[in-house]
Amino acid sequence: MSVRQSLLAILDQGPCYGYQLRAEFERRTGGTWPLNVGQIYNTLDRLERDGLAAKGDTDEQGHVYWQITDAGRADVQRWLGAPVERPSATRDELAVKLAVAATLPGVDARALVRAQRTVSAARLAALTRTARTEQGGPEGLAGALVVDALVFAAEAELRWLDHAEQRLADQPANAFALELSDERPKRGRPVRAEASAA
Repeated sequence: MSVRQSLLAILDQGPCYGYQLRAEFERRTGGTWPLNVGQIYNTLDRLERDGLAAKGDTDEQGHVYWQITDAGRADVQRWLGAPVERPSATRDELAVKLAVAATLPGVDARALVRAQRTVSAARLAALTRTARTEQGGPEGLAGALVVDALVFAAEAELRWLDHAEQRLADQPANAFALELSDERPKRGRPVRAEASAA
């Protein structure tokens, strides 16, 4: 998620102060990924450093309004016009955990899958309830789009857990347990000369 680009895109609509940007971001994403104010101001400082935003006027309450620069507008247009490139080798903590667990002697990877399925199903149920209560209008649509993406991801995770459980069920318990290898990696710290001479 690009907080930086999202804040710039909001600033392209008009000058905003920090808390206002935070509220606009949450309004436009259905409040799914709340931002803290420190993150907003750190991002604004970086945008200013990079010449994409600048401090503007201060109102009578002391709010400093930020505004987008021409370079910032060009950056927003590039961002909005380009597809999102998802990394092909993103580490998925759950997949890594299950893969390691399946190779550890004495660990019941199937129990891990069952426990995860309970949590994942509860998350899907909560997201589905949220999806049903979405409001109408532009804010409702924005929130619904985000919640829909989260629902689809939760459904995919449950399908993957079913698949993983089936793969594990087809094998005897600990069929893939690995002991530590005696083979030494080829890379690493070189042996010190005095240690090898001793």
